[in-house]
Amino acid sequence: MNVQVTSDAPAAIRVSGVDVTYGVGGAEPVRALANVDLDVPGGSFVSLVGPSGCGKSTLLKVVADLMSPTRGVLTIAGEPPSTLRRQGRIGLVFQQANLMPWLKTADNIALLGDLVAGRTGRTKPDRAKVAELIEVVGLKGFEGKHAHQLSGGMQSRVALARALALDPAVLLMDEPFAALDEITRDRMAFELMRIWQLYRKTVLFVTHSLAEAVFLSDKVVLMATRPGRIHQVFDIDLPRPRTHETRLSDRFSQIVAEVNRELYRVMA
Repeated sequence: MNVQVTSDAPAAIRVSGVDVTYGVGGAEPVRALANVDLDVPGGSFVSLVGPSGCGKSTLLKVVADLMSPTRGVLTIAGEPPSTLRRQGRIGLVFQQANLMPWLKTADNIALLGDLVAGRTGRTKPDRAKVAELIEVVGLKGFEGKHAHQLSGGMQSRVALARALALDPAVLLMDEPFAALDEITRDRMAFELMRIWQLYRKTVLFVTHSLAEAVFLSDKVVLMATRPGRIHQVFDIDLPRPRTHETRLSDRFSQIVAEVNRELYRVMA
């Protein structure tokens, strides 16, 4: 299926005919992704949803150059993902914050930028930039705290700031709030929306929460499984900026119901 997330903006992420097959050469290879075509416009927020095993995280890993496709072509800003990864221009945020326990908050945020600068010659994130990010993610006053002194939500904020410190071309997020309680998760969704509106990074976001995807996104991409493929793309026509009232609106509920209805169809 050839499905494109379209807008007037040029594609920041372009996936063309991508297959991923595990166990090639083995007795029972598994086709995790099948002929995936997807264009994600620059500056947009796009979420991947679908049943477990449909290839959401696999697709994200291919975009991040953490996994090679069996077939197909993928570019970010016109370049192979490997080029941007070597340059430190892909920001990654996972379910676990993976903070270094011996480092303080400010040093955790600067860590990846410092490592990339040492490897590539790029400018290190200066302390003014780190201080700006600490304020943006709402951690002012916690600069000197270690990971064990931070709540789960705070650790997620550190992980997001660490990714933004790279000034990435794209921000890839794989279930970043899944380990949080429901109240904290909702709050982090609002915080992520605020931060995205400030920096307007191109975001590809994996989640199992349909409501979270609809609230955050310009487009919601529903994937189906056996093998993993793109089933349908939903345009989210909710006005921005989005607020608490957005989630209480009839239109929000209608879109979530539409995506949920189609999800049950692909699971049938």
